[in-house]
Amino acid sequence: MLARGLAAAAVVAILDQLSKAAVLGFFAGRLLGEHERIMPFFNLVLTYNRGMSFGLFNNGAGVNALLFSLVAAAIVTVLAYWLSRVETPLLAVAIGMIIGGAIGNVVDRIRFGAVVDFLDLHIQSWHWPAFNVADSAICAGVAVMLLDGLLLRREAH
Repeated sequence: MLARGLAAAAVVAILDQLSKAAVLGFFAGRLLGEHERIMPFFNLVLTYNRGMSFGLFNNGAGVNALLFSLVAAAIVTVLAYWLSRVETPLLAVAIGMIIGGAIGNVVDRIRFGAVVDFLDLHIQSWHWPAFNVADSAICAGVAVMLLDGLLLRREAH
């Protein structure tokens, strides 16, 4: 299961970095915060998140980049250990998705001092905080872990 989880992590990290490179290329020469409307509820927008999820603590870029990278490294270490002990393919892939997403965002923090976010979902003027492929993989991985833990692993009494 370790190989399966690490493969999922690699796929997520690579897709995340490729998508961010494409968006950075697309928005090259534009002002930060400009957007491109894709659908009535979805825009592409280039933002840099120096904080953590949903823009919390979005200041102190140098300190945040180091601190959040160290925290992510610790989390990835714990998840990799857990992954080495997993016995089901679904849980291995879920943990791999979280690891890959964390790595993708750490790469950004090292390269740019912030995470590149570009997916902007909205309902009229209400916008969900911008996010990226890594964030999506982390959320999906956590959802699958919860599904696996709560619904698929019920023991017979």
